[in-house]
Amino acid sequence: MSQNAQGFSFKILTINTHMGFTPFNRRFILPELRDAVRATGADIVLLQEVMGSHRLHALKVENWPGVPHYEFLADSIWQDFAYGRNAVYPEGDHGNAVLSRLPITRFENRDISIAGTEKRGVLHCQIALPGRAGTLHVMCVHLGLREVDRRNQLLMICQLVNALPPDEPVVIAGDFNDWRQRANAILKRQAGLEEVFSQRHGRPARTFPARFPLLRLDRIYVRNAGIGRPQTIPLRPWSHLSDHAPLAVEIHL
Repeated sequence: MSQNAQGFSFKILTINTHMGFTPFNRRFILPELRDAVRATGADIVLLQEVMGSHRLHALKVENWPGVPHYEFLADSIWQDFAYGRNAVYPEGDHGNAVLSRLPITRFENRDISIAGTEKRGVLHCQIALPGRAGTLHVMCVHLGLREVDRRNQLLMICQLVNALPPDEPVVIAGDFNDWRQRANAILKRQAGLEEVFSQRHGRPARTFPARFPLLRLDRIYVRNAGIGRPQTIPLRPWSHLSDHAPLAVEIHL
């Protein structure tokens, strides 16, 4: 983070954690993932498919942490964190999480599930900005697999954004599962949101599968904020830490 006469800037990172396992669940790698996330120097981290609890894994998996995965990842680096539980099953639960070096003053997990499909949510965090009035709104999302469901979820996200004070900065990031690249037009037309890689390079970044990215599934959108240096994180060590490549960007307010 940095602050000067021209404004305030910070780094955003988004990553699908695949519940702490390598692709195909061959190995538990959450400690390695924590080291890799730390090394990015991100100020605010948005996580998808992060585990809240799992009764059976806690008994069987070596090095399984004694705290929820988002708390283990936050450790002493990100003092504030929030979790939105979406998928609940007999053994435990998983969902989205936000880790932040800045104070999270309020958070809410908004249900955007479509009837008959997997539970989905928008984790909306209100974050205080040092020396500034107003609030930074950060939303972590993981959308559905069917296009008709994603369209409805995108429209619900637009409603959430348009209900916010119109001049306050908004960052929305996560796994949009938008392999047909329909989200940009909807979010820009309905809520004035711009995708950071599309602003700089004309289209979203390739992020999936991480070892040989072909599909542009993960995104970072902003409103009332400037951007700098949007980047996909180098494949090593990330290609074995998640099936999605992480994205990062500098946000300027």
